[in-house]
Amino acid sequence: METRIERLCIDRGLKMTGQRRVIARVLSDAEDHPDVEELYRRAAELDNRISIATVYRTVRLLEERGILARRDFGGGRARYEPTEHGTHHHLIDIETGRVIEFADPEHERVITEIARRLGFDLVSHRLELFGRRIAQPTEPRARKQRARPAASAPDLHAHAPRGHTEP
Repeated sequence: METRIERLCIDRGLKMTGQRRVIARVLSDAEDHPDVEELYRRAAELDNRISIATVYRTVRLLEERGILARRDFGGGRARYEPTEHGTHHHLIDIETGRVIEFADPEHERVITEIARRLGFDLVSHRLELFGRRIAQPTEPRARKQRARPAASAPDLHAHAPRGHTEP
């Protein structure tokens, strides 16, 4: 079955070699934001003939064609995600490198309003928050807090970076 990244490549006129198909599949299946080294590791598990140079060239090509977006979440390595991943933003835990994706309609409304007040029609924006997890309260208090439903809470999706597991 053709992945969404393969479809984007074909739609944008890229020749899909077997190795590009493997890399496209790895990217489509990723639930995190892998760096090139991690993409290589995952692709090589599927096809041991894939070289790190092929992964670098493919990632660069997909980025140039607007299929992948490069993200810098700190740590000295660029990480990647598909550009057609929907409107969302990132909160990065600076201690673990964990990336939490979120979408918040109220945030979108405020950003659009700020642009309008400054005389702009907003065409794009990106938000990356960097933070440190707040120490958890004692267990009895935590139970009380969990029992209260959050009013209009943002949609959150956490992704652990390579080599990390979710807490």
